Amino acid sequence: MKDEHKSLNEIIRFRREKLDALKEKGVNPYPHNYNPTHTSGEALANYDELEGKDVTVAGRIMALRKMGKASFFHIQDMGGRIQIYIKRDDVGEDAYAHFKLMDIGDIVGVKGFLFTTKMGEKSIHAIEFTVLAKSIRPLPVVKEKDGKTFDAFEDKELRYRNRHLDLIVNPDIKNVFIKRAKIITEIRNYLDGLGFLEVETPVLQPLYGGANARPFTTHHNTLDQKLYLRIADELYLKRLIIGGFDRVYELSKDFRNEGMDRNHNPEFTMLEFYWAYADYEDNMELVEDMFRKTAEAVDAPKVTWHGNEIDLKKPFARKPLLELLKDATGQNLGSVTDDEMKTLCKSHNIDVEDNANYGQMLDNLMSELVEPKLIQPTFVTDYPKAISPLAKAHRNGDPNLVERFELFIGGAEFANSFTELNDPIDQRERLEAQALLMAQGDEEAQPVDENFIQAMECGMPPTGGVGIGIDRLTMLLTEQNSIKDVILFPAMRTIDE
Repeated sequence: MKDEHKSLNEIIRFRREKLDALKEKGVNPYPHNYNPTHTSGEALANYDELEGKDVTVAGRIMALRKMGKASFFHIQDMGGRIQIYIKRDDVGEDAYAHFKLMDIGDIVGVKGFLFTTKMGEKSIHAIEFTVLAKSIRPLPVVKEKDGKTFDAFEDKELRYRNRHLDLIVNPDIKNVFIKRAKIITEIRNYLDGLGFLEVETPVLQPLYGGANARPFTTHHNTLDQKLYLRIADELYLKRLIIGGFDRVYELSKDFRNEGMDRNHNPEFTMLEFYWAYADYEDNMELVEDMFRKTAEAVDAPKVTWHGNEIDLKKPFARKPLLELLKDATGQNLGSVTDDEMKTLCKSHNIDVEDNANYGQMLDNLMSELVEPKLIQPTFVTDYPKAISPLAKAHRNGDPNLVERFELFIGGAEFANSFTELNDPIDQRERLEAQALLMAQGDEEAQPVDENFIQAMECGMPPTGGVGIGIDRLTMLLTEQNSIKDVILFPAMRTIDE
């Protein structure tokens, strides 16, 4: 009777019995260490050089054909899979008896020599066999035949909740996270090469700021103080600019207590960097160059994302926000009342809250009418001051605009940047306006951070700042359509066992 026809409890009981049998034979089924000389991938890649020579590998049994005095099995490790041929006369009667107690999912070590079977498969002929970890709980049943997979472990919900099983049964998933690591390494190398200093700022903050978002709250027992998980690193990084670090960046986890969808996870990875004496024009040049070089470094200069082919090698477009909204609505929205905005939203079947303010409604119009059409990389520039409380007034003299851009690719936002506001009087007035919005019910408005304003009053140089969502960039460069596919352990609703 095969495993798939037994109950889970029966399978676990039978495997426990095999575990006990190993112990009775004097085998430690969970030894302290093992010393492989090669991964399976290295052994196969260097087969011509290694044929007939001894190699030592370790991995998880993923296929098993037990026979009389000789058997075959496949092990899987970080390098892939390789077939093992094991014969009682070669490994010894005791070791072969230990092998007979193995199941799919067990982790073993094998020393042997490389050879090619009569069927033409490059394999290892075992001369030593070692049990490294007995698997008590079975893996999902995945069948393979003639290079095709059947009964694949594809249920998204189960995969996200059991990432360890996902990585074992769907080993190609590892490639996404290997590429994610390369993306982060490339970004670090790029910024380090420009003289930026990587720093660390507090995750637990007495006051949140730097973005329009609802925070998570917690309580510090010793201080008897309410604290917030950071929603952004901005205000601390600006303190470092004020303190004399001219170029700083942080790759960090940020937390926002907001909705979850294919582009949003409450815990996410953000890159923020700030450099003195730069502006948003400088930021656009840097971001475009960094995106292009990062894409090239992971062999993704062209990608297909959400059904669209996106070319990161071509120059990124630059378009003012209000011009895009005028093209979409036929109206100039730079100087309209809240009531006029509400009427316009309704005319486009966009639902807004009764107490929605100008900035919120402008953002709704942008999200619904403009963003979905921004497929190729596009810098949307020159935002209204009402929705950009930390950006510097536009040098063109328009009192309602600030120097800000957001980068959109494939209809999604990838970067947000300002010529940073460094006038402490103006900054106080804008944060006080945000506090008023908060008092009126805007849960995403920013509070007044008195300590930050006092730091700015010491003098902050002209500065350019940028925030980039690393998870979303990884989605793009690995062609994944959900943020949960690029986060190893995404947030999931708790379910009752």
